[in-house]
Parts: sequence; C-alpha cells; structure tokens
Amino acid sequence: MGKMRIVVKIGSSSLTNDQGEIDQEKLTDHVLALASLKGEGHDVLLVSSGAVAAGFKRLGYPSRPVTLKGKQAAAAVGQGLLMQCYHEKFNEHHITPAQILLTRSDFSNRNRYKNAYATMNELLDRNMLPVINENDSVAVEELTFGDNDLLSALVSGLIHADMLIILTDINGLYDADPRSDPKASRINELVAISEEMMKAAEGAGTKVGTGGMKSKLNAANMALSLGIPVFIGKGEGSSKLTEILVGSGDGTYIGRKGLSTISTHRQWIAFHSEVSGEIHIDQGAKQALLYNGKSLLSAGVSSVEGIFQPGDVVEVFCDDGLLGKGEVSCSSMELSKAMNSLQQHKNSTLVIHRNKWIKF
Repeated sequence: MGKMRIVVKIGSSSLTNDQGEIDQEKLTDHVLALASLKGEGHDVLLVSSGAVAAGFKRLGYPSRPVTLKGKQAAAAVGQGLLMQCYHEKFNEHHITPAQILLTRSDFSNRNRYKNAYATMNELLDRNMLPVINENDSVAVEELTFGDNDLLSALVSGLIHADMLIILTDINGLYDADPRSDPKASRINELVAISEEMMKAAEGAGTKVGTGGMKSKLNAANMALSLGIPVFIGKGEGSSKLTEILVGSGDGTYIGRKGLSTISTHRQWIAFHSEVSGEIHIDQGAKQALLYNGKSLLSAGVSSVEGIFQPGDVVEVFCDDGLLGKGEVSCSSMELSKAMNSLQQHKNSTLVIHRNKWIKF
C-alpha cells in the first residue's frame, strides 16, 4: 500500500466521558492509532470534535449547554484543553499537532478557501498533523457546518484525500436499528446511500455530541460527490486505522474505487460560492455544455438576470430547469451587449469556460 492522504474524524462521544471531561484512555487510543498511521508514511489530518464537551464542566454547566453563548463559551475553554492534551500525547511520538479552526465563511470566501488549502498542504509537507475543528467560539448559527461530520467531508475534498474515516460509537450502518431490533444486520459495503437509508438514520447522537447517523450519511454523500470513499465505524488499538485502510475495519465502507475527483477551484464553485445571478440558455448551448464538453458562449444565452462581474458565480438554467453553476468570464453588462449585437454569432463572447463549470 503506497502513501495515502487520510482524513480521520473523531466525534465528541469518542473523546469524552459522560460527565463531559476528556477521557484520557479514549484519547490515548486514538493518538496511538494516528501515530501508527503517520509512522507508515501516510499524510494524516484529524478533524476533532470535543471542544464544547471538554469545556462545559469547567464553566459550571451540568450538561452540554443549549444556548449559543453557552456553547461558544464552553468551546473557548475546551479548545485549549483539547489541544493541550493532543500536544502532550503526540509529543510522546515526536509528532507536532497544528490547530486549524474553520467557519463556513472560510470556505465561501475564495481567498480564505485558497489560504486554508495552502496552509494544510504546507503543514503536511512539513510532516505536521493538522487538527481541525469548527471555530465554535466565534461562529454564528447561519455560518456553522452543523457538525464536524460535514466539516470532515469538506476538508477531505479540499485536500484531495484518498479516504475519509469517520469514527463513531457504532460499528457501521445497519439495515435496521440495532438498539431495538436484535435481527438487524450490519451493511459491510455500500456503493451509494439511498433516500430510504437517510430516512432510517433519523435520530440524535449522545448528549455530548451534535450529530447522529444521519449527519454521517450526509457527510458521506458529500465526500462521495467530491470523489472521496468513506468508512463509518469504530475500532480499538494502535492498528485500528491501518486495519480500516486495508479493508478489515469494524464498520461500513461507502463508495468504490476510481471515483472521479473534482479540482479545488471547481469544489469552491459547486459547494461554497455565493450566486450573483442567473443565465438562461437554449437547447443547443445545453447540448454543448452538458454533453460535448464545450464552454458556454454568448450565442447560446437567451436571457440574463442579476448583476455580476467577471469571476462571479452564476446559476445556469434551460427550459427544463437548473443545469449547474459556473464562474463567468464577462460581466452581465458585457454579456447583454454581446447578446444584442448582430455580430454575436461571428464574434461570440466566452461566458463560462468548461473548466469553471459544474453541472448538477
């Protein structure tokens, strides 16, 4: 097995005890497994929950706070405690962890998105172990990821990981709820996730976590769309992550070999960019854009809505609905002038280059 780039996501319940404190035995087990993976020469990134869960007891809360200010205060206390533990544990293996705190705006802002990508790659090139968490102490509700499952999927896509490993308290996906149905059978492999599975996965996680199995399936769907295979399950011991990589993990493998990857810039267009307008095209342009691998030219545009500038992202529609999103090479004013020009078919203006286009 050659060198791989692996993102490992560990949830709050896998790091803390029922009282909300960091569980040293659990933490040590994870660190041993991560150190073992790095020792084999792999690039490893850790998406770690646990800041709020680790901090709320120090603030005097009897359980995980439910108010935004309570969560943010707990994260402010707990993030430092969590990183202190990681530094102490990883130092025993001569590994330096590097803290990265992200919010939704770090993905939606193009420059910060590029900077996050560059920082993570530089840390990996320097043999560091990035420890990534949502910046809970400053994020507002509308700018949060909801849970670190989604964050781990987005990070996996951003750095073009070979695999996303989501560690949880349940050893994979089942065809029924194993907590209430003794006949429930584990699903060892899945190519894709069905709507039926999403509906069956409703339910909360533990009292120290934010996500249940549904959030993990949503994250897996996101990772798959970015070309990243996923493992959801559990394990113990220093070899648990290596066992997962070789196919003998205690859980469910989702995806298949040879998934199509998406460039970092096209990921930003598809999932993080803000839409500045709409472009409506004819059937000929649709054929060229969707099936012939061509760029969109002004000759195929039938109408424009909104005001946009070169570099903005717009949605593209045809008579039968939304086709996709793309980064425009011209402004809405320039496009309108080109559409009105009698010479547009001879001197058609480039609207969206095929390398800056994502179809839905």
